[in-house]
Amino acid sequence: MNQLNIPRVGITTIPGIGNVLARHLISYCGSAENVFTTPKNRLLKIPGIGTRIAHEIRKKDPLEKAESIVRKCEKEGIQILFFTDNHYPYRLKELYDAPILLYSKGHCNLNPEKSVGIVGTRQATGYGKAMVDEIVRSLTPHHPTIISGLAYGIDYRAHLSALKSQLPTIGVIAGGYRNLYPALHKKTAREMELSGCILSEHEPDVVPESHFFPERNRIIAGLSDVLIVVEAGLKGGALITAEYANNYNREVFAVPGNIHTRYSEGCNNLIKNHKAHIFTSSKDIEYIMNWIMEEIPSQRNEINWTDFSIPEKKIIQLFLKSGNEILIDELSWKSQIPLNQLASHLLNLEFRGFIKTLPGKKFRYTGPVPGVN
Repeated sequence: MNQLNIPRVGITTIPGIGNVLARHLISYCGSAENVFTTPKNRLLKIPGIGTRIAHEIRKKDPLEKAESIVRKCEKEGIQILFFTDNHYPYRLKELYDAPILLYSKGHCNLNPEKSVGIVGTRQATGYGKAMVDEIVRSLTPHHPTIISGLAYGIDYRAHLSALKSQLPTIGVIAGGYRNLYPALHKKTAREMELSGCILSEHEPDVVPESHFFPERNRIIAGLSDVLIVVEAGLKGGALITAEYANNYNREVFAVPGNIHTRYSEGCNNLIKNHKAHIFTSSKDIEYIMNWIMEEIPSQRNEINWTDFSIPEKKIIQLFLKSGNEILIDELSWKSQIPLNQLASHLLNLEFRGFIKTLPGKKFRYTGPVPGVN
């Protein structure tokens, strides 16, 4: 069991401590572990920590509950991400109200080169669904990760379109993993885990509550470089997500619709009030985001393994297993090659045209792919 996760999870189980206060508390104490060993009289000197919260911290309950949660997550293959971890989404780290902890199930890179959030009404029309399909299909050459909330309507269509286009997709849910809502989407969620993931700030057994959904929306907005509202009424979760995205300085787009259609009112208002760019095609996003298509190198279906050292062979094999993109820390961990040695091998492979360096300490494999003609 990862012992470090116990105090980290423990902080989230203490009544009265939210994400902002938790980071404040850890900053004063130096670490999550230190929070639970700091004497009560010192805790009381920390701004925001009163007698009741200090008493809760010193009890055994938070750590005992946390240990149970950590065991359950490890048994079910749910990854726990703390806000100081390297794999924690860097797009969220910059937000003042970011979750201190995330629970992830699947095989998704939470720090993709490009990410697109797609949200909208649960009462999606044929036009809305067709627009989602068109958006995802047209953006596929950029290989973005598609992010949405796994809800009925536009959200669900976004995930389905991503799967059809073989793009990684992240479903951000309002409750815990064991309480996926709606339950009807569990089968799709399992498919998403193969190349994407299901993400929540709540431990697996938490049941979704109404106030969790707006909180979930801030994560969708925070993870997205671009947020696209496809269909929305004058009120609803999609507009809340758009508001978060604007507050986080993300680029927001809205698909215009029939002025007499209820579920176009929200999108049309976003455009009219200059809270969203108008979306007419993927070229709008490419222009605003400066997403320039790179020339895709021709791919051969053979690799001459005799040209590589043993570490280089291991590195290439890991790239091929990881969908051709991987973070350097993850590559080091999986290959068991120290970072200082790994950097030298990666540089050599880059000189030879087999990999390309990407932002965020990530690398993309650009060499031959066996089985591809």
